[in-house]
Formats: sequence, structure tokens, C-alpha cells
Amino acid sequence: MLTLKKTIEELGSEEGEIGNLAISGRLVRIKPTGEALVVGDLHGDLDSFGVILAKSGFLCKMAQSRAAVAVFLGDYGDRGAQSPELYYVLLKLKLAYPAQVVLLRGNHEGPSDLLASPHDLPIHLQRKFGEKWGSVYQKIRELFGCFCNAAYVEERYLMVHGGLPVKNFSLEEIAKADKLHPEKSFLEELLWNDPDEQVQGAFPSTRGAGNVFGKTMTQEVLAKLGVKILIRGHEPAGEGFQINHGGKILTLFSRKGPPYFNRFAAYLQVPLAERFENATQLLPYVHKF
Repeated sequence: MLTLKKTIEELGSEEGEIGNLAISGRLVRIKPTGEALVVGDLHGDLDSFGVILAKSGFLCKMAQSRAAVAVFLGDYGDRGAQSPELYYVLLKLKLAYPAQVVLLRGNHEGPSDLLASPHDLPIHLQRKFGEKWGSVYQKIRELFGCFCNAAYVEERYLMVHGGLPVKNFSLEEIAKADKLHPEKSFLEELLWNDPDEQVQGAFPSTRGAGNVFGKTMTQEVLAKLGVKILIRGHEPAGEGFQINHGGKILTLFSRKGPPYFNRFAAYLQVPLAERFENATQLLPYVHKF
């Protein structure tokens, strides 16, 4: 509980320049220097997270260089028995490296009117904390509202959990998407949207929230924002990653096992100073396990 409170205080006080990060509202800008570890959905799988930390060596990298930044794309809990433990480890990591760890909001960390299903985190909290689980859950719900909506690396990447909003929007609206919800759909779409290879424009998603959006929209939005590639999570991928829309989108899925049964999970470890035009150029930096 103390770790939860400290992390909420830390995230709530983040504004302006913090190391290589510049935070405005719920948008974090990352300077294009050093190295980034980017991790997709973990869904309560502490084992996969342990593999990522061990294989990437990123704990040592962060200790040695303040230019090493770890970005987590959301969906930390639900669908995994180790959800409470995974939140604890992530929050301890954030407290240890506050200027180097970025925690994005996933649809499983969404607002109360957009809860993903199944939302079994309460069950795992009851197992872990017994009759005190309710107060812990209340603080975790408070924590969700402190996570960032997106990470932005100028002329390089936009990182979100789900996808691009289908209406005209700005970085400033991404930064305050949580404040605009539910009057405007930016937060819902950042958390829930998916790319689709078949559609032109955008259509309501079969998920029951958000939309699917086509290649032309991706190209137009990324050009407007001045970035080349969208990096996101949200969708399971048998190989641990997937490339969409002619190389403009990279999806990372970073946990293995049930209920997804993907053959591989993957994470991205990339030098931020390098410029890439297409996600296929990132493949040497995508690590499967």
C-alpha cells in the first residue's frame, strides 16, 4: 500500500523536464538520445517480465546511464494470476528510476465507464490481501488515472496502448485526453483502437469500444504529428509482434501463455537517436522469446 501511495504521489507531481523526459499533462516527450526498452502487454505475467529484464540487461543500463528509458505500453493486470505482483514490481521500478520509466495507460487501466472484460484484478487482490483488498483496489484505480496517455519521440515515434483517434486531434488533446473524457472520445480511442488492413477510414470496433482504422488515416495522422512510426500494444501476436499499414505501425505483445497461447512474446530495444522511416527497419531491434 505504501508503494502505491508513493507512486501516485510521484506520478501526480510529474510535470516539465525530468531527466530526458518532458511531461505535459498525460503526454510524455522523450528526447531522441540514449536507448529505449519498449514493452507491450504483460497481463499479470511476472515470468515474461523477468525474462525481458534479464535478456535486455536494462536494469544495468538504467543504472549506468540516465539516457536509458523504459516505456511500458499498458495492460499490466487482468488475465494473469500474478497481476498484483506485477503491479508491485513495476511501481518499485518507477520509484527507483522516476526519470527513466514511463508507464502508459492501457484499456485494462481505463476509466470506470470503460472497464475491459474480463476484469479479474479484484479476484487476485482478494487472494493477495484478503479482506483489505477493497482499499488496495481503490488506490489502484486512483493509480490508473496517473498513467500517461502517450509517449512522443519527435520525428520518430508515437507510442500508445491502442491506436490513433479517428477525429482530428493534436498532441495537446492527447495530453489532456483523460480530462476531456467522456465528452470527447480521445482517451477511449487511444486505449481501444486497432489498425485494420481492410478498411478505408474508420469503423466501430467489435471490441465494443473504440474503432478500427485504415492505412490512409495512419499515414495522415503520423505525418501531421511529425513522426514516422506508431508503436503500440493491445493486440495479441503469435510471433510477439506485428507490422501493419505498410510499416507505419509496430505492435508489441510481451507475455506468453494462456489465455493467448502465442508462440512468442517480444519487446523492442532501440537506439533513440537513430531515424527509421519504416517499422521493418526496427526488426533487428525486436527481440522474441
